[in-house]
Amino acid sequence: MTDLLHTHPALLISSAFILGLLIGSFLNVVIHRLPIMMEREYQRDFYSYFEKTPSAEDQKELAQTYNLVLPHSHCPKCETVIKPWQNIPVISYLLLRGKCGHCDAPISKRYPLVELATGILTAIVVWQLGFTWQALAGVFFTWALIALTGIDFDKQLLPDNITLPLLWAGLLINIWGVFAPLQDAVIGAIAGYLALWSVFHIFKLVTGKEGMGAGDFKILAAIGAWFGWQVLPMVILLSAAVGALVGILWTLVSGRDKNLPIAFGPYLAGAAWIAMLWGEQIMGWYFRISGLSS
Repeated sequence: MTDLLHTHPALLISSAFILGLLIGSFLNVVIHRLPIMMEREYQRDFYSYFEKTPSAEDQKELAQTYNLVLPHSHCPKCETVIKPWQNIPVISYLLLRGKCGHCDAPISKRYPLVELATGILTAIVVWQLGFTWQALAGVFFTWALIALTGIDFDKQLLPDNITLPLLWAGLLINIWGVFAPLQDAVIGAIAGYLALWSVFHIFKLVTGKEGMGAGDFKILAAIGAWFGWQVLPMVILLSAAVGALVGILWTLVSGRDKNLPIAFGPYLAGAAWIAMLWGEQIMGWYFRISGLSS
């Protein structure tokens, strides 16, 4: 099977796309449930630490099993459990016409979009990196970024449950130099964290406000751990430029209050993904047009 995938790129890429669709369905669960799981854990810690008795409603909620597997996926309106044939990525959404099969409640378009995006991005990674260890690692990195992006958009939160394992995974794979020498990866992790940590504290000192969350420090540290310190300036510049542009356009088009916080994690994730696949080409292009290359 591995020989077949290695010698037939079209089969490899299409298999990666299908796998991405399936993983995208799981990532929808992660994006929705992980913040709720964390909130319930915080509630348990709060009641335990302050030795308080939860309300009857909280007691009932905290006593329920709630994780990435249980309870089974169900319609939030009628609570009908979703049947396997209703949970086929993208296809089920189209067959059901975007509605619950039992009560016709609308299903968010985000679910098929996350599945489709995961499939496409997974296929692109395999197309660019081929049948290699880099591709395998890059696919897992991509899935983590998609989960972080969805959670940050929803909750303006980058959970340690994902960012910290992602950081350690970057250091682990670079023991074998999959994307960068281990020394560059270690420096990248340290520099990535300190770069945004410094910006945060300088901004707070000058304005008295918090400009970003600690999750942004950790995701940039993870990016440095995966690809080395050399990619950090490009990732920061790309994410800042795109984030500023999107923020301005969003404010102008939607009339959104410019003082409301904007999730920065998705822009860091997007810049990191681009750097993973095309970082060397972008740097080469920059050096050529700037006259810095020989």
